[in-house]
Order: sequence, then structure tokens, then C-alpha cells
Amino acid sequence: MSDKVQLRIVDRMRIIRQSRFGSFVPVLLALAVIWGYFGLAMPLWQYWTSPDADSVNFIFLSSRNIYNLFMQSSVTATLAVGITVVLLLGDIDLSAAATAGVCAALLGVLALVGVPGWIACLIVLGVGAMMGVAQGVLIAYIGIPSFVVTLAGLLGFQGLMQKILPTGNLNVDNDFIRGFARILLPDTLGVMLAVALVAVMAFAVMRRQALRRARGLEGDSAFVAWGQLVFVAILVFSTVFVLNSYRSVPLMVVLLVGVTALTGWVTTSTPFGRSIFAVGGNSESARRVGMNVKRIRVAAFGIVGLLAALGGIFGASRYGSVSYTAFAGGSLLLESIGAAVIGGTSLFGGRGSVWNAILGALVIGSLGNGLDLSGASAADKLMFSGAILLLAVAIDAISRPPGLSGK
Repeated sequence: MSDKVQLRIVDRMRIIRQSRFGSFVPVLLALAVIWGYFGLAMPLWQYWTSPDADSVNFIFLSSRNIYNLFMQSSVTATLAVGITVVLLLGDIDLSAAATAGVCAALLGVLALVGVPGWIACLIVLGVGAMMGVAQGVLIAYIGIPSFVVTLAGLLGFQGLMQKILPTGNLNVDNDFIRGFARILLPDTLGVMLAVALVAVMAFAVMRRQALRRARGLEGDSAFVAWGQLVFVAILVFSTVFVLNSYRSVPLMVVLLVGVTALTGWVTTSTPFGRSIFAVGGNSESARRVGMNVKRIRVAAFGIVGLLAALGGIFGASRYGSVSYTAFAGGSLLLESIGAAVIGGTSLFGGRGSVWNAILGALVIGSLGNGLDLSGASAADKLMFSGAILLLAVAIDAISRPPGLSGK
């Protein structure tokens, strides 16, 4: 390969890394490595070391396992999207999983006493938002650090969930609630939604480029802009094809994508969203230019509470029950925070994407799923997950320019 070609490749990679699409690159590489190892390398290695085996076992890449992986990751991804919002501020929410547990427990009780499913869901969403706002008020107006407030919330909400569920478990038989996980879209409708999603993204790319040119700002190159769109289109249509080949696209996945799209639009295309990035980048500068930093913080924690409640609804629908272990007593919180950080959201605030949180949740879910299929122990899963999370945080700290702590 000539020096000229090498320079051109390096230049292309630099352009991609500095664009909006560049934030997707590390998490996509991590996902590709995990899928390549558990889907291809491990089965081939096992067959090579045991040539008497009847065939190579590619269970990880089967359509059934991919379907289950998306369903397993939905709850984690929903919470990770909400946690990303407060991480953009440079804050953290340690109570998100416990909030989801309380809301799921309340949902189960409301369904048990005969409250219609859709009304119970609306009540739970409102309760979740109020729980988040209450914590946001303590952080913004009283001045208590978010770590302390949400840690207290974690402990308090865990106790509250145990009060709501004295036995630690409650079955949810409501058809409306169970429908989020059970309802499958017709194959044709899944393809139509994929086409619509790609069309909307194409319009957004063209509009963003046109607005930046009109304002005299430099936009992404055509290679990056349309390359990003082509890549996303391939990813979307491949996902729909794989899900359709097993069963179909679940309603829960469609709702997750819709909620993420709405949250992404709020955080990137509205004055409130731009204020979140500004406060996360430098809260004092944001205050001096007239932004109401306190209200922004309260609203951000309200969003986390709302999405945590939605995650509780999704969890109750998928499991068909509510249990203390599945929400407050398990690893859901660490997986959700890990998904947001692995997705590239900076712990220092001011940088990140809610879309990356979904990819981060897939990384966490794929790692756990692959280790389960390979017969790894729970201890191995925890150690691998911790190592990946530590690596993601280290990359974030190293890549951030010195002196830009944002505070």
C-alpha cells in the first residue's frame, strides 16, 4: 500500500472520529469484537479442539438468540437512556433501578386490585417522574451532591419496594401490561417502520447540513454524513430481517427506539437539550449567560425518573412478574450505568448520546449472553463486565483534554 493511500485512509478515519458519527465507533467496535468472538471464534475453536463434534454450533448468532438478546437488553437500555441525560450534566443517578423497581411493584399492585392497565401505566409514569423531580430539587436547590442524594434514594426506594412487596414477588397477569412484550408487529409493518426510520434520519441529516451552511458553520463532510446514514440503514434493516426470521419485531423494541428518538431530539435539537450540554460542559458559564441551571437539573432528574418508570413497566411486562431481585437487588443499576458509559457518555459531563446508550446496553447484554452460552460462572461475568466498564472510563478520561473538567 502506497504512502498516499495510507494517508488518505488515515485522513478519512480522522474525519470520522471527529464527527458526530465518531462517538459510535468505539462501542461498535466493542460490539463487533464480542459478536465475532462468541459467534464465530469460540464455536470454531471448540470444533477444532473437538473434531469429533457433529457440527459447529453458532447458537450465539442464531435469530432466536438475537431476538432474546434484544428483549433482555430493553430494560437496561431504557434506564441507560435516562441515566445518560444526567451524566450529560456531570451528575449521576444511583437510584434509577430502585425507582424502576418501586414503579414496577406499584404497577403490579394496581393491576391486582383491578385498575385498568393503561391507567396503571400512566399513574406509574407520573410517580416515577415525581420521584426523580424530588431528588432533583434536593440536588439543585438544597445543594446536596447527586451521589449522596441518589445513594439515599437507592436505599430508601429499596426499602419502599420491600414494603410494597412483602413476599418479594408479585405476578402480573394484566393483558395490557403483558402486551408490551408479547405483541409482535407483522413482518411487513416492521419493514415499513424501518423504511420510515431511515427516511426520517435522511431528512434530519439533510436539514442539519442545510442549517449549518445557512449559518456559515462547517458541517460534516458528505462522506461522513451519508456514510453514517448508510451504516444506520444497514443496521436497522439487518435487525428487522433477523427478528422477522425468528418471530417478528416486538412492540417493546419499537417503543424503546421511539422513546430514544424522542429523548435524542430533546437533548440535541431543543433549547433545553442544548442547555443540558452547556451546563455539563461548564455550569458556571451556563449560569452567567442566563441559563436557569437549577431548573435544568430538576428537569433532567425528572426525565430519569420517567424513563426508570418506563423501564419498570417493560420489566414487569417481559418477566410477567415483579420481584425485588430483578430490579433493586440485582445488577440492573450497574449494567445501566455501565451501558451509558460504555456508549461513550462522559462522566465529566457535556459529551454523550442517548443512542449510544442502546449500543452500550447491547454490549453489556451480549457479553453476559455469550458468557452464559459458553458456560462461564457468575463471577466471570462480573469480572469481564467490570473490566470493560473500567476500560471505557479510562478511554473517556484519556481522550478528554486536560483542564476541561466542566466544573
